[in-house]
Amino acid sequence: MARHLITSAIPYINGIKHLGNLVGSQLPADLFARYQRARGHEVMFICATDEHGTPAELAAAKAGKPVAEYCTEMHEVQAEIARGFKLSFDHFGRSSSAQNRKLTQHFAVQLAKAGLLREVTEKQMYSKADGRFLPDRYIEGTCPNCGFESARGDQCDNCTKQLDPVDLINPHSVISGSTDLELRETKHLFLRQSAMKDQLDAWIDSKTDWPILTTSIAKKWLHDGDGLQDRGITRDLSWGVPAQFEGAPWSGMEGKVFYVWFDAPIEYLAATQEWADKTGGDWERWWRTDKGADDVTYTEFMGKDNVPFHTLSFPATILGSNEPWKLVDYIKSFNYLNYDGGQFSTSRGRGVFMDQALEILPADYWRWWLLSHAPESADSEFTWENFQTSVNKDLADVLGNFVSRITKFTRSKFGEALPEGGAWGEQEDTLIDELTTRIRAYETHMEAMDIRKSAAELRAIWVAGNEYLQASAPWSAFKTDPDRAAAIARLALNLIPLYAVLSAPFIPDAADSMLGAMQTEDRSWPQDVKAALAALPAGHAFTTPEVLFRKIADEEREDWQKRFAGTRD
Repeated sequence: MARHLITSAIPYINGIKHLGNLVGSQLPADLFARYQRARGHEVMFICATDEHGTPAELAAAKAGKPVAEYCTEMHEVQAEIARGFKLSFDHFGRSSSAQNRKLTQHFAVQLAKAGLLREVTEKQMYSKADGRFLPDRYIEGTCPNCGFESARGDQCDNCTKQLDPVDLINPHSVISGSTDLELRETKHLFLRQSAMKDQLDAWIDSKTDWPILTTSIAKKWLHDGDGLQDRGITRDLSWGVPAQFEGAPWSGMEGKVFYVWFDAPIEYLAATQEWADKTGGDWERWWRTDKGADDVTYTEFMGKDNVPFHTLSFPATILGSNEPWKLVDYIKSFNYLNYDGGQFSTSRGRGVFMDQALEILPADYWRWWLLSHAPESADSEFTWENFQTSVNKDLADVLGNFVSRITKFTRSKFGEALPEGGAWGEQEDTLIDELTTRIRAYETHMEAMDIRKSAAELRAIWVAGNEYLQASAPWSAFKTDPDRAAAIARLALNLIPLYAVLSAPFIPDAADSMLGAMQTEDRSWPQDVKAALAALPAGHAFTTPEVLFRKIADEEREDWQKRFAGTRD
């Protein structure tokens, strides 16, 4: 049994996330976690809400609520939606937890001991209209690199270039819209990333199996321009992990908190500690190599905008602590999912959001489309026409139709139990050979986290069952050779639980329905396909399930296109 630690980039607390957020981190992480569990491995799958920083403060102010109250409410909203999409987190934590506060402050002290923190007195944007310093995300302006007009003070979402607020052209306050900004002196702690450049470079070079998207972004930040820069890890805010605390080897940081991008990745560790405190488990065996984590494979899932922090800043924190913490083994990063000719945007309310999606259709419909169209090698685009086509052809016509045809046929000719009689022949041997080859390929793609290839192979496995039914034609065989029809039906009905087990990482609810219809709890992985197709014996009872997947009508699709053409309030 292998041990897999899996983390999804933690979503901001500021509102409900859209489908692009879902497919960029949480959903593929869930797919991988479910697959590894299905193969019998021990999995710790961690996510949380990212509750500090300016997005939380701005969203709370807009909602007219204290920020702590707002975060508590939105955490439960996001947790409930995650349950709706069947995201199988072992724990869904909160970056505002006491565990994260303690760990974040601990790492800061360790970095200071290692000489990797320095105090910097710098000039920062101050808004006279707002009467306060403006941390990076409180400022927007035009990106000096690509000309994007809504770049934030820390990073341009368009070209992903790291920025400082003073770099922006025509900056303005996000709070008031005021352009009456001036530079004033303030003191902050900086992480000396530049001192770790060579160590980080060598570490990234050692990851020869990482996606090109991951390594190319990391290398760009390491080597473009003046190379890797030291990074401020404190901000002039009231909401967050306090930067001045008992035992801190510095002074004068009152009224400041740690930068959200410093404490957010540390929440992966803290959320596991939250899980342990709740369940009595041992979190350190997942995270400390001196306490058992040396045999853990750690995989992170994220959108490409999160890659710089996970390949540079967070590893610099872990390595710089000089403590035996587990480093990531593999970072699976994703491009963007666009929406119907434009971009999804949480802040601008454009696209289909997770709660809206679940109001329209059950989770499996969305899980299948999103994963089978995951933006791995390039940006991909959600269109309602493509969604309708994929649901109707893949889920309804291929998988759903197979289950419906064979259960209804068997019930009408033999009753609701697997029929006796007959023996396998050449057609069955050919099917077993094809399925064996395809299942091994499916496993290879899933292990490699090639998600679109995995989905394509799974669909081909479904198609093989339909082609077998079409070629063997039990409805015709029944007229002349009922025993032959019985043998075909018996094998085809055994395909249903096999499909359920293979499909469960993608469409868990449908998998449960298929296993329920076949009245079996056996979720063992089909290592031996021939044995799996004889697992349910003659006489085993089954039921004919309700429609597994219904088709999307043109009228529905047109209605949804109109409904989601605008923006969300």
